Amino acid sequence: MRQMTASITLHQPRRLIVGAGTVGEIGDLVGAASSVFVLATPITAGFIDRMRIRGKLEVFDAIPGEPDMATLDAALVSARRARPDVVIGLGGGSVLDVAKLVAVLWDSEQTLADVAGPNKVAGRNTRLIQIATTAGTGSEAGIRSLITDPVKGAKVAVESPHMIADVAVLDPELTFTVPPAVTAATGVDAMAHCVEAFTNKRAHPMIDGFARMGFRLVGKYLARAVKDGSDTEAREGMMLASFYGGICLGPVNTAAGHAIAYPLGTRLGLPHGLANAIVFPHVLAFNQPVATEKTAEVADALGFGDIRSPEQLLDNACRFCADLNIEMALSKHGASQENLAVYASEAHANRRLMDNNPADMSVDDILGIYNAAY
Repeated sequence: MRQMTASITLHQPRRLIVGAGTVGEIGDLVGAASSVFVLATPITAGFIDRMRIRGKLEVFDAIPGEPDMATLDAALVSARRARPDVVIGLGGGSVLDVAKLVAVLWDSEQTLADVAGPNKVAGRNTRLIQIATTAGTGSEAGIRSLITDPVKGAKVAVESPHMIADVAVLDPELTFTVPPAVTAATGVDAMAHCVEAFTNKRAHPMIDGFARMGFRLVGKYLARAVKDGSDTEAREGMMLASFYGGICLGPVNTAAGHAIAYPLGTRLGLPHGLANAIVFPHVLAFNQPVATEKTAEVADALGFGDIRSPEQLLDNACRFCADLNIEMALSKHGASQENLAVYASEAHANRRLMDNNPADMSVDDILGIYNAAY
């Protein structure tokens, strides 16, 4: 019998807790006898008391927006002193990515170099709880972690089912204080995860379902969450959209959009969500001629109506982002036009993602996108 689709393996957190105030359940989950190691930022560390942890607690809160190898090394040193039973990531994607690696490496002889790539992690002995405080990366849902190599100016990707969370928590109250600009950019990033998986060469009907739920939630709730940060329904909707996007990343992954965005983070220092928001409309329009039906679904979910051409689509998608007050011009974010060719070469070399794109892209095509976004 002919197989209609490629086989996939889907990994999800063993327990998902969703709802306002649910971060308060963590103390009971970990128990009073546990030694807990929390990774956070100076801002998200302010939520630690809400977890109601009663046992021994150590905190590492020096995680920047784009963590690199030095950040991971420092976190591992701190974790080895703490010798935790439970590792908790409390933050956005950067924090959650570091938490995954700390959980599998702190008591292991393996190094980051040993586990880089797919399925090289030997195992994990420590419970892992992931608590999202933004709605963007969906890292709490997935098995992948990204760390910047500052020498190569590129992301080191680690992928393993051993990095899936035992518990993931989506508490919308933790996102109430996320500024509108960050809410907007990370929300578009969540949508990009869903859309890039949906239109991907490796797209799968099961993942298409998660992707559809994700980008439809973004169309319904992102503008509301930007306008009113305390809108619980909108915040919860965006956290679900982000989670669905995170599920899409494991078996299918993203494509050209993220490959083109990465140099804007590693070289220009743009936050991951903002970099993806700037690139998203251009890649969506570029792919439209070869992913016509699925792109039409995305356009409808975002309220664009009947889009007939890539030019119309680009105009509508740029307006969607601009209406969220996202500054879409690279020139406004410190980019120099003479550096765009270097970014284009680096993005094109990221075959892990570029090979997933529905439309083939040359270096000149990528440079054209950077120039159009400049």
